[in-house]
Amino acid sequence: MAETRRRLRSSTVVLGGMGVLAAALSACGSDPDRRCVDRDSYDYINGYKIVADKNCSSGTSSSGKGKKTGKTKVSDADWYYDADVSGGWADDGTFSRDEAVDRGGFGCSGSGGG
Repeated sequence: MAETRRRLRSSTVVLGGMGVLAAALSACGSDPDRRCVDRDSYDYINGYKIVADKNCSSGTSSSGKGKKTGKTKVSDADWYYDADVSGGWADDGTFSRDEAVDRGGFGCSGSGGG
């Protein structure tokens, strides 16, 4: 009976370890967190004002296209990756998707976030 328990624990550890490895590897292939921001709204304390996603085109920058959101015109909206978000503002991120991917976490290639 004790031998059966030992095998069960051992297989549980192996399966759990494989799950952690799979999660780490799949995180590397996923897109980084992104927010659509107005580049013209930068504030030294708060960062960039977050605007509706529809102001940013799906894959590339929509800079200079002058899209409208209700009454407000967002003339320079762009995707801002891996930012700290607080109260409708995003800061400490990057406008480069490639740089955001290179910042990746555990198990990802790249130099890390240092």
